[in-house]
Amino acid sequence: MTQRPTYSQLMEETLKRYPSGQTKAGISVEDVVQLKIQNTYNTHLDIAKAMSGVMREDMAAYEADSSKFTQSLGCWSGFHAHQKIKAVKRMRGTAKGTYIYLSGWMVAGLRNSFGHLPDQSMHEKTAVTDLIKEIYTSLRQADEVALNDLFQELNAARESGADQAAIDEIIYRIDTFESHVVPIIADIDAGFGNEHATYLLAKELILAGACCLQIENQVSDAKQCGHQDGKVTVPREDFITKLRACRMAFEELGVDDGVIVARTDSLGAGLTQKIPVSLEPGDHAAEYIKWVETEEVTDANPLKEGEVALIRDGKVTRPVRMPNGLYKFKDNTGRERVIEDCISSLRDGGADLLWIETATPNVDEIASMVNAIREVVPNAKLTYNNSPSFNWTLNLRKQVREQWIAEGKIAEGDYPEGNALMSSKLDETELGLEADARLQSFQTDISARAGVFHNLITLPTFHLTAKGMDELSNGYFGDEKMLAYVKNVQREEIRRGVSAVKHQHEVGSDLGDTFKEMVAGDRALKAGGAHNTMNQFEAAE
Repeated sequence: MTQRPTYSQLMEETLKRYPSGQTKAGISVEDVVQLKIQNTYNTHLDIAKAMSGVMREDMAAYEADSSKFTQSLGCWSGFHAHQKIKAVKRMRGTAKGTYIYLSGWMVAGLRNSFGHLPDQSMHEKTAVTDLIKEIYTSLRQADEVALNDLFQELNAARESGADQAAIDEIIYRIDTFESHVVPIIADIDAGFGNEHATYLLAKELILAGACCLQIENQVSDAKQCGHQDGKVTVPREDFITKLRACRMAFEELGVDDGVIVARTDSLGAGLTQKIPVSLEPGDHAAEYIKWVETEEVTDANPLKEGEVALIRDGKVTRPVRMPNGLYKFKDNTGRERVIEDCISSLRDGGADLLWIETATPNVDEIASMVNAIREVVPNAKLTYNNSPSFNWTLNLRKQVREQWIAEGKIAEGDYPEGNALMSSKLDETELGLEADARLQSFQTDISARAGVFHNLITLPTFHLTAKGMDELSNGYFGDEKMLAYVKNVQREEIRRGVSAVKHQHEVGSDLGDTFKEMVAGDRALKAGGAHNTMNQFEAAE
């Protein structure tokens, strides 16, 4: 990642141009330097280049120590991303190891002009690009606001006659300021078309700032959410072509360290759209075709006009074809197909990370597949979807119950089975507490045992917004009225130190006042005077 010039370096460079300390227009060199520092990135392509380096460094750190896994939450607006990174920095003092996931599901569901849509690639391609731009615009503005606060502190220190040590300390905080800008993993779905369409869209996402693209092996025009039925995969050579298209986009734009996540939906996908042509034994097509379910052609079961035939073990067979024309895979072959998908994506497609979409959050299941992949590609690493599509409470309680029964620790009747395990009455039981403990350690366990470099939750802000609005609406339109807002929102913001409680400042009001002073001096009409109600929150943080 490129090191930004320091305050002293910029002052020295700018004073060479304007030795008097002012520009020809009478603007202070101090103000010019402040704006240069606040502009943490010139273009969003600069962001993509810098953040790809961040991801590469993080991947190397993870390879040396699996406890150094990374995390992200899916965000469907710039403000969600803005608040997430501010919260992490406030808690940890740094946002290192924190990314943003840009979910195609949430773009389809919340960020397109066609309304609320399912995750089936029906939304406009441009909606994904627009959201990346919005997120990085918001994060860059967070930088501007925070740095402006530091410069205001510096100016106040100078005006109060503070000693040089105090002034140097503030300048040190300016020089070592950590940007709110972090890597985005951008979901490009199945590429929105053929390999050329994939390449063109990939370029737009990268130009918007994406350093990492995630692409899945489903058919573009039949794409489904990974946690729904009816998924149709493409032959491996077709997917490899799209992976190469993404790499070409990175190369063309000079993002040499761009990261590609190859996602396989084969574990839950039982259909394929076409039978690829096998040119030689053991090629990608042959390895893909071998999992297609067939039935032997005999005198009693002859081929019909227009049907397709395959030679299998020296016999003429007919691929099982559905009424919609799709071909069916053999039952219970998903695991083997996933392993082969992942190996070919890494070895032949040049992917950097894998994504295995699973039906349940089971560390043992995922680890077994990763171990098989690593027999061929030893450094294989995953991005894993800690999906809200899983009923986490039910799944983890089931896993604990089944394990304890197998170990003889409990009897079948000690705890209920099925959905009855969701009962709140079980929250404080030994089983409920053990399941919660496993939830707390899930990301650590899967990163250590199953090669998961990056843990993400795809749709948390979708569900958080729904829950928050439901909670506030029930109270505000119910009996609590204003108490519902004050108790559950504003009072919590104040006590938790959430900076957005000063909402005018959060969106750049003070930043605007500073700029007005820079160019208008005493004539500036500022918003932050004595009558600004944000002054009521001066001691809030």
